[in-house]
Amino acid sequence: MRILILGAGITGLSIGKLLAAHHDVKILESNSLIGGIAKTKSVNGVTYHTVGGHCFNSKYKEILSFVFENMNESQWHSVDRISKINLGNYEVNYPIEFSIKEIYKHDKELAFNITKDLLSADNDGHHNNLEDWFRNKFGDTLSDLYFIPYNKKIWGMNPNQMSHTWVQDKLPMPTKESVFDGLMETQKDNMPHSKFFYPNTNNQSALIESLSKDLDIRCNVSVNSIQKIRNEWIVNDRYCADLIISTIPLNILPSLIKDTPSSVLDAASKLKYNKVTNVLWESQPTDKTWSYYPSPDTIFHRYIHIGSFFKPATNHTITESMGERTYQEMIDEGKKDPFLIKPLDYNVSDHAYVVFDENREESVNHIQQYLKYIGIHSIGRFGQWEYFNMDVCMKQSYDLYKQIIS
Repeated sequence: MRILILGAGITGLSIGKLLAAHHDVKILESNSLIGGIAKTKSVNGVTYHTVGGHCFNSKYKEILSFVFENMNESQWHSVDRISKINLGNYEVNYPIEFSIKEIYKHDKELAFNITKDLLSADNDGHHNNLEDWFRNKFGDTLSDLYFIPYNKKIWGMNPNQMSHTWVQDKLPMPTKESVFDGLMETQKDNMPHSKFFYPNTNNQSALIESLSKDLDIRCNVSVNSIQKIRNEWIVNDRYCADLIISTIPLNILPSLIKDTPSSVLDAASKLKYNKVTNVLWESQPTDKTWSYYPSPDTIFHRYIHIGSFFKPATNHTITESMGERTYQEMIDEGKKDPFLIKPLDYNVSDHAYVVFDENREESVNHIQQYLKYIGIHSIGRFGQWEYFNMDVCMKQSYDLYKQIIS
């Protein structure tokens, strides 16, 4: 079977790698470089992520096996995630709900109110929006201190206007018992990415290259038309296939397909996403991997200490701000923090994070129903319009691969 994959990011490369042994697979990529939002850039001998901070681990055994079959485990090193939350005059460990003892050392009253609210929170499972989810799960004090201001910052909108559905597997889910245990003894983040793997080359492109090996990838090919004539798909009046798998963002894909109904085009127009602006800095030494900044006093929402991903470690940090910021805005903000020494590079993304507003669920469902009806598979972070990590994108590819070959 002839299969055409649209997009050579992690999702497209993974499904391509899996299917290539069984079918005639071709991948079209609009960019001159493959890797999607996981691709890297090298500056002064330092390789960094221009969108986010991508690392690898997975709770899915089949995905661990898939990755290590293509890039041997000996080619990776393990990194402990050391994440901190900046609360102004002091930092505490992530996740914050297990760090009440640390807060107590600085502000006893705040620690008492967090504990009281957490243990008395009424989490009945019914949440109207993301703010409700935070308040029902963690109580008002911790929500107002961290969860609501941080999420308002990273999504560019009030959490009471957002869906809560994306948080599963993205945040630790403490019970009242585990919170109490955290007061009695130190608790740690046990989510899959509390430890992660990073290539020994100190460059995530090593994974991208391993996935792309021996694949037929056509770069600099922007998709501008998709149509089906009889039983054959034709892209750009040139590329023919029996099956199309798309990773093109859902807000764009319907407009490329001939004769897409107006209701589907309207649904696509309602989908929102955020860009992200990054600056790579030479920085002071640190063993931290991430720092989070909920305060509205800085435009940065997190520092990605990319140098701590490396072996041996280097003194480099990425500052990240949601939305499109000018170079001067980013540099002026960075100069306020003596931890940041010298800016080395600047980047503004296109699609970075999907937004879970009130239109998202209905719009995505309507688009996906139409794509299923016409026989196009749409997968990946932007193909599903979900907040997927790298390994979940691979899991989607793996599941679709199993479906196709069965």
